[in-house]
Amino acid sequence: MTDVTDGVLHTLFHSDQGGHEQVVLCQDRASGLKAVIAIHSTALGPALGGTRFYPYASEEAAVADALNLSRGMSYKNAMAGLDHGGGKAVIIGDPERIKSEELLLAYGRFVASLGGRYVTACDVGTYVADMDVVARECRWTTGRSPENGGAGDSSVLTAYGVFQGMRASAQHEWGDPTLRGRKVGVAGVGKVGHYLVEHLLEDGAEVVVTDVREESVRRITDKYPQVRVARDTDDLIRTEGLDIYAPCALGGALNDETVPVLTARIVCGAANNQLAHPGVEKDLADRRILYAPDYVVNAGGVIQVADELHGFDFDRCKAKASKIFDTTLAIFARAKDDGIPPAAAADRIAEQRMAEARRR
Repeated sequence: MTDVTDGVLHTLFHSDQGGHEQVVLCQDRASGLKAVIAIHSTALGPALGGTRFYPYASEEAAVADALNLSRGMSYKNAMAGLDHGGGKAVIIGDPERIKSEELLLAYGRFVASLGGRYVTACDVGTYVADMDVVARECRWTTGRSPENGGAGDSSVLTAYGVFQGMRASAQHEWGDPTLRGRKVGVAGVGKVGHYLVEHLLEDGAEVVVTDVREESVRRITDKYPQVRVARDTDDLIRTEGLDIYAPCALGGALNDETVPVLTARIVCGAANNQLAHPGVEKDLADRRILYAPDYVVNAGGVIQVADELHGFDFDRCKAKASKIFDTTLAIFARAKDDGIPPAAAADRIAEQRMAEARRR
């Protein structure tokens, strides 16, 4: 555990990925809970971000993920125009094996102990029903069911926002926001990806999918037999004639191995932290692949859960999520003006908003 702590301290105080305000290590031996809550920034307001429940290879990997994800939430919330900073939590373990009511209640008590500095919601491995349990111990919980005063599944607006970002990318690249006749590859058709597939098909796109879970693929193909299935992600990104690649699973999809073989002209997906390391955004630009920054286009979900804190209205949220189209176009314009990749342009805009908030 000493190595984990040393790694946290180095990241927090010495690395470019640091700057976090607070990191909380949580343990409840009775329930088996081991969790990390990372608050990157509260410059714009209380930190807001989901809870990921995942069987990490090590505690160090879990801490690193919490730090990266929470930092990304600061930028996402800033670009979405929300009055929230960035935070994220991870629960270590296989949710299929260790998730229990006792564990979720213990986790809720830890979040509550932060007194509203961090507002939690769903993420990979956690669902609306889980947030209903957490909320029994913590009032700073969103993503709850409508029966319990919440907005329900945020995946709906996450997918809608990604679709708007994809339309903006098509507008920028081809001069037309429609995806009709475009071949789109979706990697990951779980909570968000399957809704995205529906939007794409309704707009007339040709869709190819892949997922590590056979049941997720089968749910798509049973409903939409016209959807093609790629053997795996490596097969998908090499698909001939692919126009758009949509990573919708875990992060790191764009890396030194995948970028050189991508056939798509546009990358626009729901996954967080798609760029495996700094410099990948330049590699994409060098190959003339247009990258729609992940934390911009996948902000529909956080727009929804933030609205829940003020009395949820779906139409109001959808209207806000629709603005992702304009925000994405503005980022592409800023990138062109500044001569930088879109990811760097989005960072500049987000950092400017956070800096202005700190000066107030």
